[in-house]
Amino acid sequence: MPDFDPALLSAEDMLGYFGRRQLTPVDVLQAITERVARLNPGLNAFAVMNPGALQAAGESTSRWRSGRPLGMLDGVPCTVKDLVDLAGFPTRRGSRTTSTDPVPDDAPLVAGLKAAGAVIVGKTTTTEFGWKSPGDCPLHGITRNPWNPDYTTGGSSSGAGAAGAAGFGPLHVGTDAGGSVRIPAAWCGLVGLKPTYGRIPQWPASAFASVSCAGPMTRTVRDAALMFSAMARWDLRDPFCLPDDPRDWCDGIEDGVSGLTVGILRNPGFNAPVDADGTAAVERAAQVLTDAGAFVEEADAGLPETSSVFGRVWGAALARLVAGMPAQLVGLLDPGIREVAQTLGGMTAIDFMDAEATRAAAGHAMARLHQRYDLVLCPTVPAGPPLAEAPTVDPVRALWTAWAPWTFTFNLTRQPAITVPMGPRADGMPNSVQIAAAQFRDDWVLRAARAIEVAQPFQIPDLG
Repeated sequence: MPDFDPALLSAEDMLGYFGRRQLTPVDVLQAITERVARLNPGLNAFAVMNPGALQAAGESTSRWRSGRPLGMLDGVPCTVKDLVDLAGFPTRRGSRTTSTDPVPDDAPLVAGLKAAGAVIVGKTTTTEFGWKSPGDCPLHGITRNPWNPDYTTGGSSSGAGAAGAAGFGPLHVGTDAGGSVRIPAAWCGLVGLKPTYGRIPQWPASAFASVSCAGPMTRTVRDAALMFSAMARWDLRDPFCLPDDPRDWCDGIEDGVSGLTVGILRNPGFNAPVDADGTAAVERAAQVLTDAGAFVEEADAGLPETSSVFGRVWGAALARLVAGMPAQLVGLLDPGIREVAQTLGGMTAIDFMDAEATRAAAGHAMARLHQRYDLVLCPTVPAGPPLAEAPTVDPVRALWTAWAPWTFTFNLTRQPAITVPMGPRADGMPNSVQIAAAQFRDDWVLRAARAIEVAQPFQIPDLG
């Protein structure tokens, strides 16, 4: 065994060790299992562990020994958010209202990961039905940030954020309807990719199906691209997913940004707040991209007022969720869900269709912006993570002031966006920036994020 912790390796490095027979998937899984046993009680990253993981790692070890790995991720540990179906396990969605019966089939993205040989370690925690950014839920309680357990990981992919930062393996599945991959990635010091809508098939549909995507949460940009390659495969069960593009998304990732144009976005359709740390991160990233050969300048997208538009999408989805639930279960829901449903759920059909028209206008505005700029650079979050124990107060206002003001616009416009670490904040917690591109140019956001990562490497905390 090497004199380092195999659990902290990137997926790419793990695969290299497997190929050279210096480590086996069983070695790596055991190292991760030991870290989980030691650290997870204080973090609460997992909804459930997978008892079949050791057998899967053993089968992978046999394949590597015979020189016949199954696919591009054979033996690499991976977690799955508990909004996503994993055959043989219930999908609880962080809720006391959901069934405890195991589901019979894997979601398409899980099938893709398994086909590539990934070893599923377990299912990670989520906010209830993915509804908010603070990382707690009625079913599993509070998930805490490995950088400082006093703070939240962010949500709704709370467990994925904690697992990534704690070294519980290199690959973690998140979902993102308004920032739920990018926000916990930003607050936990990870890379988080929200791909083009439809690039990764979704089934069953989430409560926020019209804006929701799944995406990788990893410690490196190259691992995000590698994981994305396994997840982004067409599936018949999702009629809105894009045609199959069986590419390796690592191809071209080292091409850099020389010659690309970058617009710095200061207004995502409304006066979104950002603190001094977030502003400084954008300025540093702009300089990194400039030094790498990109042309960077201030940009004005001319977006319509997107905060009220997303509020209507969000509110209508939660009102529908509450209305469709048996009356005897509604009281078990997070009170914030009921508050949002009551506050925003009374819109008329005309109100909702007006929001849809404004959403389309936002998409057209961003498309016009990308006629001039290949990439958009902006903050990911308005500030550092809130305290883990902080109560959820006025969630309708918090959505666009404290949680997701910089992320949900890209869900409305359905374009790819990635968050990448940008060193520490003044208080030592992770800082970040966000990069977006036109629809279908997922390769450009990966290239830009990789250019920043190369120029300014970032390490997860040493938790021992």
